[in-house]
Amino acid sequence: MLSVTLRTLRTHWTAFTGSFVALCLGVALLTVTGLALASSATAPERGPERFAAAPVVVKGRDTLRVPTPIGDRTARLAHPRPLPAATVAELRTLGRVVEDRSFPVRGGPADLVGHPWSTAAFAPYVLAAGRAPHASDEVAVTGDRTRLGRRLRTDNGTVRVVGTLTPRGFENAVFFTDARAARLSPAVHQVVVEADPAAVRKAVGDSAQVLTGDARRLADADPGRDGEALTAMNALFGTAGGVTAFVSVFVVASTFAFAVAQRRREFALLRTTGATPGQIRRTVLAEALAVGALASAAGCVLGAHGAPLLAARVADEGLAPAWFTIGDHTWPYHAAFWTGLLVALAGATAASWRAGRTAPTEALREDSGRITPGRLLCGTALLLTAAATLVLSLAGDPGDLLHRKTYISRPLLLITATALLAPLALRPLARLLTCLPTTVTRLARANTATAVRRTAALAAPVLVTVALAGSLLGTTATLNQAKSTETSERTTAAFVLTPAAGTGFDETALRRLRAVPGTQMSPTSSTAVHALEDGVALVRSEARAATPGALAATTRLPLAAGRVSDLDDDSIIVNEEWQRHRVGERVRVWLGDGTPRTLRIAAVMPTGTGGNGVYVTPRNAPGATVDRIDVALRDGADPAAVATALHKAVGTGQVLTRDAWLRATHPETNRTTRLGLLLVLGIALLYTGISVANTTVMAASDRTRDLAVLRLAGATRWQVLRLTGAEALTVVAAGALLGLLVTAVNLAGLASALALLSVRPALTLPWQALGTTVTACALLALTAAVVPAALALRRRPVDLAGLRE
Repeated sequence: MLSVTLRTLRTHWTAFTGSFVALCLGVALLTVTGLALASSATAPERGPERFAAAPVVVKGRDTLRVPTPIGDRTARLAHPRPLPAATVAELRTLGRVVEDRSFPVRGGPADLVGHPWSTAAFAPYVLAAGRAPHASDEVAVTGDRTRLGRRLRTDNGTVRVVGTLTPRGFENAVFFTDARAARLSPAVHQVVVEADPAAVRKAVGDSAQVLTGDARRLADADPGRDGEALTAMNALFGTAGGVTAFVSVFVVASTFAFAVAQRRREFALLRTTGATPGQIRRTVLAEALAVGALASAAGCVLGAHGAPLLAARVADEGLAPAWFTIGDHTWPYHAAFWTGLLVALAGATAASWRAGRTAPTEALREDSGRITPGRLLCGTALLLTAAATLVLSLAGDPGDLLHRKTYISRPLLLITATALLAPLALRPLARLLTCLPTTVTRLARANTATAVRRTAALAAPVLVTVALAGSLLGTTATLNQAKSTETSERTTAAFVLTPAAGTGFDETALRRLRAVPGTQMSPTSSTAVHALEDGVALVRSEARAATPGALAATTRLPLAAGRVSDLDDDSIIVNEEWQRHRVGERVRVWLGDGTPRTLRIAAVMPTGTGGNGVYVTPRNAPGATVDRIDVALRDGADPAAVATALHKAVGTGQVLTRDAWLRATHPETNRTTRLGLLLVLGIALLYTGISVANTTVMAASDRTRDLAVLRLAGATRWQVLRLTGAEALTVVAAGALLGLLVTAVNLAGLASALALLSVRPALTLPWQALGTTVTACALLALTAAVVPAALALRRRPVDLAGLRE
């Protein structure tokens, strides 16, 4: 058996090249993703940055802790509480206390983060030139973005650079005197204490956190950013690995199915000489095992060399922490190798079963190309499953269709079903696409309709690529458009004011803005509330704090029940996603600073795309700063005069008209998701090229006699090449149309979900991406079809016809 298998592989090497390349690349990608996932799971936590040299850091409570029957549930607070003055006073009795402050500084060569000078020693920062700041208008700046003596105009006034510090890499800092920093940022959320940690813990008790050792990193800005980056990277590579396995099964199964169809007469002759069906099946599976083992081993080697390069790239692009590297792990190699081998055997199983059923008389007749009962049954079952799961989701939880994991994985079921049933539609599509009454189109119609197996093998990868591109990019574009529509329908203000990034409007700015004649202001703040569902799940909801009357004048909230005017300090507006969402019910919540409250539901909004959050009054958002002001015009007010007055009063903020603000805040797919989708589509397109090229080259040897007959009948080389190209383009067009059909069905399901969530759907097809994808597939197919035919036609027609005698 082994010798027969090796001879077959040597004789039919072109039939297995595509499978080998596809499996090798697939295993390499699985190896890379496995190594990345393993390395991120065992990655060390980032050490302290700003307080690496600090003995003890005392930080105000920034975590909500709620006891439940199955243990405490915790969540990050939207507005951490400052350290109590009594706690700071108690700490001063133990040793030196240095108050820390962080605040944005806009202006100069770059956006900076302000700190008091006394905290520079705890990073530690070292003076590279100059001296420490002594006066209120003096600063020391990190890096070489400015020079000594230069004056910088910032939103905190004009300052003079008297010192430059060696950069530490994690921030662009500017240090003020301690007194000036205290005026710019009065609240104290953390302090450094030079005292014994045990004594500090005893003095603090439960009023604050005491951080020592590696725990001091929790006092840095955004201490969870590394974990969030690793989680996003895991989702990215996990999705890429799943799509790799899915598409490689398609390519391998399609290649083996076509190879078996080509060798139908060979198997029939073996049956005639006494070979049993079991021997035929074992031969095909042995070939798949040999190809799979070699390709998997090569893929593991390729992945081992590619993983460090990818780790460096994702770190450079900011998708992973700068320190991320590939560790020494062995299980990803085992997982990738055995997965590749399993994919090869799974892809060849159906082909081996069909080969074993080849009867001796098959050698005497042509292949009908009819769809097999097993393929018809599997395709129908998957199609019904896709329809049933869609209906169940729409009936039970339509919002689940809007989640990234769902809209990436759900199309795969429908794509598989359509690919299995594609032969039923290929003949009608071929007739439709070649309806022009020319000789070339008539011959192309006859060839594509007759060689159904070859046509299906070429159309399947095109279908997969177009369907993935249309479904994934179309879904994200449709969701972004739906979110934009929601925002547009909610906003009725003439102008929207926003502060400088990272800041908020202070009371002085609010007083200036309220004095602008002919306007009605609605200042709102970002906050959050937490609620306990089912007694065990602590759920965070993003919220906005607003005054009810002003809110109603500038915003049209989509309400399912209740009224905006009923909102007061004892109530809350929720959406239907909340477990309890009946007007008049009372719900227990924890505010943004952790304060527990029991509030009455004043109104209920539909779920929408997720942007319909929660509304409370400013009293129920302690610690929140105003980060947006909607401005409505009173009757008779001149918009131009109001705009001029707002620009004078807003200070460093922005004044945008309603339309300009909607354009500026139009939802965009986040960078990680966008790169993940592009990676998925790149993998699909790569496999499409491999499959199309391999199938076309495999078919070229069978078509040499057909080409010779055309030449002997009087066709010119150019006419034969036109026919070959027309056939390839017809198949690509048929696959593209089936892919567009899958896209339309997926987006129709999304539109139904949006309608059930009370969102006006506006389906958006990514025509540019679809056009690019189809064009790339067409060029690949055209090149793979025409080049072998052109090489074959260099021989004389008589010699060409004798190649298969």
